[in-house]
Amino acid sequence: RKENWSQEIRTIADDLDLIPYYPAEDITLRWYQDPEVCKNVDDIDRVYDLDMLRRMYNYCSTHGDCYYIRYRGELVGDITLRADGELAIVICREYQNRHIGRRCVEDMVKLAGERGFSEVKATIYPFNEQSKNMFRHAGFTQTDEERWVRSTG
Repeated sequence: RKENWSQEIRTIADDLDLIPYYPAEDITLRWYQDPEVCKNVDDIDRVYDLDMLRRMYNYCSTHGDCYYIRYRGELVGDITLRADGELAIVICREYQNRHIGRRCVEDMVKLAGERGFSEVKATIYPFNEQSKNMFRHAGFTQTDEERWVRSTG
């Protein structure tokens, strides 16, 4: 596969880095074929098809910094810092609960500071206890039912 990266790889640790977005639908579609992941991320009761996946990545990669999460050499999720300071993250189910997301969110907060943002925000649905817990541990504060915020300073 030819990978054309417009951004730099962001190394978080020896086992974890962020790879700038490139089309990798053969890998990424399976993350969005998990109904629980789709419910937690988008509050939808269906999984993504290829067209929906392409539209999502096109939006994310043209409206901010979109990266794949590579853990121990394998792509396991994606994370985006949108141009409006909103963070979004997906980790495939088999790699959840390993503090991968928290470490990636910390790096995106750092990137947001580099981009001049004073704060970052995330939308987390009230039923998504796992994400609420992860963002809480990453220093975010809940400001209303679905909004979480953290200073970049």
